[in-house]
Amino acid sequence: MPVNVAVFSAQPYDEASLTAAAADKSVALTFFPPALTQQTCAMAKGFSVVCVFVNDTLDAEVISTLHALGVKHIALRCAGYNNVDLACAQAHNIAVSRVPAYSPETVAEHTLALILTLNRKTHHAYNRVREGNFSLNGLLGFTLHNKTVGVVGTGEIGLAVVRILRGFGCRVLCCDPQKNPAVESLGGEYVSADVLFDRSQIITLHCPLTEHTAHFIDADAIAKMQKGVMLINTSRGAIVDTRAAIDGLKQKKIGALGIDVYEQEAGLFFTDRSLQIIDDDVFERLLTFPNVLITGHQGFFTQEALTEIANTTINNIEDFAHQRATQKRFLLS
Repeated sequence: MPVNVAVFSAQPYDEASLTAAAADKSVALTFFPPALTQQTCAMAKGFSVVCVFVNDTLDAEVISTLHALGVKHIALRCAGYNNVDLACAQAHNIAVSRVPAYSPETVAEHTLALILTLNRKTHHAYNRVREGNFSLNGLLGFTLHNKTVGVVGTGEIGLAVVRILRGFGCRVLCCDPQKNPAVESLGGEYVSADVLFDRSQIITLHCPLTEHTAHFIDADAIAKMQKGVMLINTSRGAIVDTRAAIDGLKQKKIGALGIDVYEQEAGLFFTDRSLQIIDDDVFERLLTFPNVLITGHQGFFTQEALTEIANTTINNIEDFAHQRATQKRFLLS
């Protein structure tokens, strides 16, 4: 008998990649475009597994309902699990798996795309040229070579960012409670957070969202940074206090802000809202700054990464069904 899986927050690309990964597996996938919430939990009736993404809700209320519906396994198709109440899942004997690593270069390269676009203002230049405006005024950037870049979080993605930055000739300062030996072999240097804030012209965030990293970048942290610092976040939105970042932009303490994630993105990202009124005043305020670049959580979005995510997710589902859960990929089994 195949394992019946309810896939929530399913986009066409999810359907394509997961279907391909499950082609020769004993896994039956049913795709639901809505996010998993308490209001949509009923869709999971009759399924032993729910497959979810970063903005699905898996709090105690949802997990309790899933348990009552007979769900045995929550399969995350992402690395982060800050949206899962693990204690509740454990109490209900529900397994939780994830994709701990997938093509780290994918997110690292998107990070550099944000840095280079903000620096050389290519998004503004593109629009100007299309309108017949070939003036260079206002497009002045800086040479990335010899600049000091602070990397917060040196897991697989952070390490890939360090490798790329060193290729550009940057000095790289790193901050992480768990040091990665590969960082220093690449020429990176570990320092305290305060030293990183003080010395870096660019700061990029690559840490998971935990109780210790929530609003890691707040008003106090921003005050310690150089005037005109470029701040990049491709990890989790809540690592940055968005209101503090807006104040930093207004005071010109932050010279450029590039984000692929946002604190309240669950109500915005991954859907077409072009014909709707966005009632998030904080997000709308961000959009008014010419030195802010926002992408809609697309850092992971390459063919290679989607394939790896799908393959690992399907393997997790099969491994749990056949009692082959591995510690690295299963938070609870």
